[in-house]
Amino acid sequence: MRFPRTARIFRGQLDASPFVGVLFLVAIFLLLNSSLVFLPGVAIRLPEGSDLQGVTGPTVTVAVDAYRRLYFRNQAIRENDLLTHLRRAAREGHEPPVLVLMADKAVPYETIIQLAKLAREAGLKETLLATSPAPPARTTVMP
Repeated sequence: MRFPRTARIFRGQLDASPFVGVLFLVAIFLLLNSSLVFLPGVAIRLPEGSDLQGVTGPTVTVAVDAYRRLYFRNQAIRENDLLTHLRRAAREGHEPPVLVLMADKAVPYETIIQLAKLAREAGLKETLLATSPAPPARTTVMP
């Protein structure tokens, strides 16, 4: 049995709309997976450190950005209000939590000491400084 051939070679112009649609979809996927997407939070550049001990008990985290603004539980806070919240956190648990201070590299040392004193006044016994892991040391091989 013989089937008639109705397929012919297309000799006209190509329609660009399907290609544009696919291009826009690829662009959307790339934008959603790239670093161009806004990430909420405060930009804090932590100092680098390695082989430091961690915390096993309860913790309370306070962040300080480069402009010396304080953040407690992801909310901007004033120093007087921070003292109140730290006192409440010290009373809540069986043992007082450890204050983990996430301070930017640009924060002066006096500000860090002032926050450690504030934590001691609130009833927290220990203050630790958060660091980012140090990159692995580069070893050079001599030929």
